[in-house]
Amino acid sequence: MDKFATIESLKALCCAKEFGLLYLHILNRELSLKARQGNSRMRKHSDAEVACLAREVYTEWKTFIEKHLDRPSIEVQSDPKTESFRKNAQKLLSEALELEMDHLLVENIERETFHLCSRLINGPYRRTVRALVFTLKHRAEIRAQVKNGSLPVGTFVQTYKK
Repeated sequence: MDKFATIESLKALCCAKEFGLLYLHILNRELSLKARQGNSRMRKHSDAEVACLAREVYTEWKTFIEKHLDRPSIEVQSDPKTESFRKNAQKLLSEALELEMDHLLVENIERETFHLCSRLINGPYRRTVRALVFTLKHRAEIRAQVKNGSLPVGTFVQTYKK
């Protein structure tokens, strides 16, 4: 232990190792924003090595997020029963929005709902779809906002998630 003069230098080494792991595994955008990976406190750390690593991780994270910001998530084919439920939800949403079933907006609303419900067709998914359909059918101002894009799909679905 004589290699580490103080507890502070041991902490700095641990922080540097943690940043090295983060450097290898860049978190997804939501997790990294919640964890505040780019926290300026670490970039202004008293140990120059820790601060340097923190700056490297932050710039790497920022460029990664900027490159992948507009990429759509990968959709995987589900079992026939799940696909049937999702198609039915799209049909109900398209009728409520007064759009074609294969319209991009309908697909985006259903996909966002599916992802928010942990990619499972369960009670919360069904209740959320019902709430969205009911809102779109009976509240013309919300329907207009969703159709013209002034109310983002993510916000809309999150607001009525059950």
